[in-house]
Amino acid sequence: MKEKSQSTSRALVFRPARGLTYQAGALLLSFLFITIIILLTGESPFRVVASLWDGAFGTTDQFARVFSTLTPLVLCSSGLIFTFTAGLYNLGVEGQIVAGAIAATFILREFQAVLPAPLVVAAGVIAGMLGGILWGLLAGVLKVFGKINEIFAGLGMNFVAQGLAIYLIFGPWKRPGIASMSGTEPFGESLWLGRFGQTDAAPVALIIAIVALALTIIIMRNTHFGLRLKAVGQNPRASFILGMPATRLLLSSFIICGAFAGLAGGLQVVGLFHRLVPSISSNLGYLALLVVMLISFNALWIAPVAFFFSALNVGSLQLPMVLRMESSLSGVIQGTLVLLALLARGFSERARKAAGGQ
Repeated sequence: MKEKSQSTSRALVFRPARGLTYQAGALLLSFLFITIIILLTGESPFRVVASLWDGAFGTTDQFARVFSTLTPLVLCSSGLIFTFTAGLYNLGVEGQIVAGAIAATFILREFQAVLPAPLVVAAGVIAGMLGGILWGLLAGVLKVFGKINEIFAGLGMNFVAQGLAIYLIFGPWKRPGIASMSGTEPFGESLWLGRFGQTDAAPVALIIAIVALALTIIIMRNTHFGLRLKAVGQNPRASFILGMPATRLLLSSFIICGAFAGLAGGLQVVGLFHRLVPSISSNLGYLALLVVMLISFNALWIAPVAFFFSALNVGSLQLPMVLRMESSLSGVIQGTLVLLALLARGFSERARKAAGGQ
């Protein structure tokens, strides 16, 4: 009995260390793989890193662009924490960004000549949240009541939202005399969020994202709702048997994620593009999925990982100009980190179960 107790104690001591070992190994393998890819292109990894750094932080404008990308990335990642915790792979977050942008554009177009500019901007941002909630709730209803897998429902609704945006840009909302991929007619500067100097960074938008992240951390770590959401995600059937409102919790996670994603879309309109453009989401919803998977759904890590991904995205734009390399290298780096981190987590979990069974 004593030997068994000591064996159990050793397992408990070494499990965290073993998990860290797997994660560290995954990180090293990621860097090794990325280094090999760069070397195969005939470039030096050190020159690539220097170019990425200079592209992200070389000038005030580039640094501001990192923060303008960080805002929607943090918002979408915060929202996805709720659906992932509930055991839902909400790939529809991209469409929820677009839905929020469409809703915000509608409000700005309809009320810009009727209401004071600050009120119109505020109403547009709120409308963005409502648009995202509607799109997220539709995906939730399809999942809960239609028994349609949220992955397929989300992807389908992404195409619908994108198609609707393009229809509006080339149809009812087209620029006077011309329909252009550059988007709808730009709104006047009175309907823009305040910017940092002449850069793309909107401090108010970043503050909103930080507040949303703080709320996410508090809710997931310190509330009964967060605890029940985790329980539903780990075992929906057992949660239902124990009397938890599983349906309500699942729909709530879609609503919260939709609200954050729609808010991101609204801020893209009033804070960055100042109009509706076909690429309003900039694929940041899909990038947020990578962020959340890489951090193992731990909201405390959203800010640093999202900042790293944002800097990588912005910095990679300089690669074609300086080193004649494809800017898609940033996607290779991000995908490699996520894939190997997931594999490490799987091996760590398998080892943990094996140790527990001994």
